[in-house]
Amino acid sequence: MKEISASQAYRLLEPGPIVLVTTSLEGTQNVMTMGFHMMIQHAPPLIGCVIGPWDFSHHTLKKTGECVIAIPAVDLAETVVDIGNCSGDTVDKFERFSLRTRPAKDVAAPLLVDCLANIECRVADPSLVDRYNLFILEAKRIWIDETSKERRTMHHRGDGSFTVDGGTLDLRKRMVKWRHLP
Repeated sequence: MKEISASQAYRLLEPGPIVLVTTSLEGTQNVMTMGFHMMIQHAPPLIGCVIGPWDFSHHTLKKTGECVIAIPAVDLAETVVDIGNCSGDTVDKFERFSLRTRPAKDVAAPLLVDCLANIECRVADPSLVDRYNLFILEAKRIWIDETSKERRTMHHRGDGSFTVDGGTLDLRKRMVKWRHLP
């Protein structure tokens, strides 16, 4: 076996699909690309997200306590990367990338119409933000596009390359300990 730097752990334990995070403050909307997130618990549904002060969305999320996590499919891959390569403090990303939105029900941040799913979130615990840039979000509403033909998501490998979801391995019959979960 070959040893690699411990700083590369994120490349092995990548937390989930690349997502887009929308925020809104005083009528100004922003969207950012995010790869560092994880599910924390089932009920209430808590999601941990690392959004640092280097991200324009950090201040807005800290101030408003709400956002939308949108899950794009692989057909938006180039747009997702391009969104991550510019900052909302100098660019209206919704205009530049022709992002279609619709209002969320419980938060001011918009839903992204062209994504597979959108999760309306509120900050449930801000105590780790200043120390670790870790927002603990509670999922409040989920919107799914059941008509989308492209269902594959992409996962960042940490070096500019991505893994794309393929087939599904169904082991539900073996998951006896977790059958009570929805």
